[in-house]
Amino acid sequence: MKFNPNARLDTSQVQDRRGGGGGGGNGARSSGGFGGLPGGRGGLAVGGGGLGLVVIVVVVLISVFSGGGSTGTSGGTGSLLQGAAGNATVDNSQLATACKTGADANTDEDCAAVAVINSVQGYWQDALASSGTTYREADTVFFTGSTRTGCGQGTAGMGPFYCPPDQLVYIDLSFWNQLKTTFGANDATFTKAYVLAHEYGHHVQNLLGTSDRVGTATGATSGSVRLELQADCYAGVWANHATTVPDASGQVLISEITDADLQNAAQTAGAIGDDYIQTTIAGRNVDPTQFSHGSSAQRQNWLLTGYRSGNPASCNTFDTNNLG
Repeated sequence: MKFNPNARLDTSQVQDRRGGGGGGGNGARSSGGFGGLPGGRGGLAVGGGGLGLVVIVVVVLISVFSGGGSTGTSGGTGSLLQGAAGNATVDNSQLATACKTGADANTDEDCAAVAVINSVQGYWQDALASSGTTYREADTVFFTGSTRTGCGQGTAGMGPFYCPPDQLVYIDLSFWNQLKTTFGANDATFTKAYVLAHEYGHHVQNLLGTSDRVGTATGATSGSVRLELQADCYAGVWANHATTVPDASGQVLISEITDADLQNAAQTAGAIGDDYIQTTIAGRNVDPTQFSHGSSAQRQNWLLTGYRSGNPASCNTFDTNNLG
């Protein structure tokens, strides 16, 4: 995956809550990182499901074998998350200085994330406008350790997630290392783009009212699984159009996505499937009744379905008996 060196990056779509304003690649992040896998069920109440919540699922599988993330934001385990601790001061100064162009995105992973966020939002703004729907931008919050969210206190252990009440995406960027070391996935640039695009898929679902159709139940054909698979498909749809999405001045943001990039993303989708987590990571037998995100094959299938079609209409996981 390559970014257009001449493209201009818009860091206003990011809220940098890391100490000192972040920026400057790996050296700008604190040592807190992802740490060990956290216990407890509180994180499961964070809205939107979120690709990163599979980390919490691992913990639950190991401890009580009770399944995946909920999209609810009130009641139940949600009350356990209410709090205001964590870094909440936004300082984009270092990020804005470091991340000006696509050339910066090609050499700095923070800037690459900014470029991807710009591209994903640019695509959905046009795509929804063509269907008569207004897209509302959702910032991505970079944080370290923990931070305040509209869904309660967010922590690094939740992985990336989307919170419907405040319409923000949250990520502790140390997740990229956890993705590789814990799940055996790769941390290629396009893999990271897939993760971010998946979370913005949840934002689109929230804007379209799709999220309202989903309760807290788990299972192979549950609304939770359908929501997650659709977000994977939406990520694929964006990827299909990524090399045509311009910045504010008309310069294309992403100049190249290769077959190898797509294979990397598909490999990662397989490494975060419910069946893979249950067997390879949790050491249990496969139990489809506890699925919350979909199987490895399903996640790969819907990511590729979106990419091959390039059409959001192909992502109607709620109107099929065959989820792949």
